[in-house]
Amino acid sequence: MELKETIKNRRSIRKYKNTEISKEIIEDLIDCARLAPSAKNRQPWKFVIVTNSIKNQIADIMLEKENSSKVSLEKPIYKANSSVKATAKIMKEAPVLILVLKEYENNWIIGDSLSIGGAIEHICLRATDLGLGSLWIRDIVYTQKEIARLVGHGDMELISAISIGYANENPKQRSRKKLNEILEWY
Repeated sequence: MELKETIKNRRSIRKYKNTEISKEIIEDLIDCARLAPSAKNRQPWKFVIVTNSIKNQIADIMLEKENSSKVSLEKPIYKANSSVKATAKIMKEAPVLILVLKEYENNWIIGDSLSIGGAIEHICLRATDLGLGSLWIRDIVYTQKEIARLVGHGDMELISAISIGYANENPKQRSRKKLNEILEWY
């Protein structure tokens, strides 16, 4: 597949087939992430692959926090239309969840975050290229400390997660702003 075709065909997949993905394919995805550009070549990322019961425990941690925040007298963490329940279901259904972590480093927050975003996009595009579906997940931020501890990286910051699997849906492309809405020339 040509790169621009891959970019045009990439979708956020929320329904997955119950089909295992080989270790070689997952390593290929991470190898592509490793090749992403990074600010000052810091390569601030660490990828942890979770499947089966650990993946389900992560989803359960998210659901528990979501449920407890609604009954607490404290201000709820999530808005009323939170997507956490749906995201947890997606994570349980997808055969693989990739956690993306980084060291705590206050001087590099923006540069490292942008670099990690590039690495995640490499994973999503390579997944599309290989006929896989992916979903870039933000909802883990509310429980990032608990999840990082669960996978033995309590000293690191969990930035994001990506579900990976064979798509069991074929969604249309969501609306995008027109080029003239986002581009200025001087």
